[in-house]
Amino acid sequence: MPMHKEAKIYVAGHRGLVGSAILRRLRAEGYSNIVTRTRQELDLTDQRAVYQFFEAERPEYVFLAAAKVGGILANSTYPADFIRENLLIQTNVIDAAYRYGVKKLLFLGSSCIYPKFAPQPIKEEYLLTGALEPTNEPYAVAKIAGIKMCQAYNKQYGTNFISVMPTNLYGPGDNFDLETSHVLPALIRKFHEAKVAGAPHVVIWGSGTPRREFLHVDDLANACLFLMNNYDSSEIINIGVGEDLTIAELANLIKEIVGYQGEIVFDTTKPDGTPRKLLDVSKIFNLGWRPRIRLEDGIRSTYEWFVRNYNC
Repeated sequence: MPMHKEAKIYVAGHRGLVGSAILRRLRAEGYSNIVTRTRQELDLTDQRAVYQFFEAERPEYVFLAAAKVGGILANSTYPADFIRENLLIQTNVIDAAYRYGVKKLLFLGSSCIYPKFAPQPIKEEYLLTGALEPTNEPYAVAKIAGIKMCQAYNKQYGTNFISVMPTNLYGPGDNFDLETSHVLPALIRKFHEAKVAGAPHVVIWGSGTPRREFLHVDDLANACLFLMNNYDSSEIINIGVGEDLTIAELANLIKEIVGYQGEIVFDTTKPDGTPRKLLDVSKIFNLGWRPRIRLEDGIRSTYEWFVRNYNC
């Protein structure tokens, strides 16, 4: 059953890239009874505090977009923090949703849950068929535990908890820190700073040949609402665009949008990472959902947001 417009909806992690996009989408669609809490107001790793919140607010629907996230450096430096905090957040929110009668919960997973050498494009059934990427294994293991927890609660208690797996995301509110950001926002910042400084070239790690898929976070938010209203299976479901491009193609596209006039230099002494990472999205496409935002348009609006919000 679709969510009615007056339903009480809790968005966990509403200040993050994904949660803020879900919040924007809900408001745009006319949902008016939305509950949020900042990290300062509610520590989701504190079980008692989470139970008290659910008891007081009694949300009918939950979008679980709260998570401890970070790049390769953060994941390799603080692996215990990543696995502990994510397991606690998921356990507390999922269990409270069951205890306090939530009608439906949507759990945000990540494409890093799939095996490092999964066949391409990656189908949902490839989960747990091979070894994970070691650099973010603690985070991935926590996310897999969240999926399995939703499935176990559905089986034992008859809950309606669904799990979605988005591809690489980008959009307004992204992390543009060169040390910790993902490739797309990092390239936006690199080309912008090079343009401002009049630098003759921009150096990009690797050969530029790996292929990646990118989904605008507003498209993800649309997909999450679509699935909340149209999908009731314990089986995980991928969210993506179904197309990828090389890092070199991405770099040239961003260079053009930013208006940088210099050269691109690929440092082939640096690692490339996985050669290809593309999700099979036939499942969600067959349900009738499609992304709307073209990559070029999405990058342009993200760049405009970056220029407005960053002092560089």
